[in-house]
Amino acid sequence: MAPTPTGPPDPPADDVVRVETDQQLHALGSLVRHRVLRVLRDAPATVTQIADHLGIAKGSSNYHVKVLAKAGLIQVVDSRKVRGVTELYYGLAGQIHLPDSGPGQPNTLMRNALADVEAAPGDAVKDMRHKFLRLSPENLDRAVEKIAALHAELAALHDPQESAVDLFTALYRPQDTKPRDTSS
Repeated sequence: MAPTPTGPPDPPADDVVRVETDQQLHALGSLVRHRVLRVLRDAPATVTQIADHLGIAKGSSNYHVKVLAKAGLIQVVDSRKVRGVTELYYGLAGQIHLPDSGPGQPNTLMRNALADVEAAPGDAVKDMRHKFLRLSPENLDRAVEKIAALHAELAALHDPQESAVDLFTALYRPQDTKPRDTSS
């Protein structure tokens, strides 16, 4: 990749893009656009750099970048003249906050994360676990607190110079869960 541009700084961490429109939801519904956002999470990049990083055609990269930009999820953060052509560097418009999925609705973030797990190289480190539990409401609250604390602890280990690692968790009561009869 070319050197990082020396344009405007990345958006402050407290800049938030709340996903609220159909256009924004559509933009996030594509696995390729999800991966474009992953590239831009680390540093601003041009359409060509994004295409090279993802192994896709430049035209495809350009299309997906335009969809994300039109939805307000990414923005031009710098530009440079290179051999008479202006190269645009795109960066995240802010931290993206997704709305909660309604009952029975797909969770786009989790589906894209699972697709990334499935697409990871065969020799990549993957630690996946699935555990069935029976928890009281109080213990479920405690478990959520512990997971949030673990996420915070691991976020403190973040080193922008290292390769990306994703962590996602899901703790939920399945749809087919019935309350236990405790009257016996």
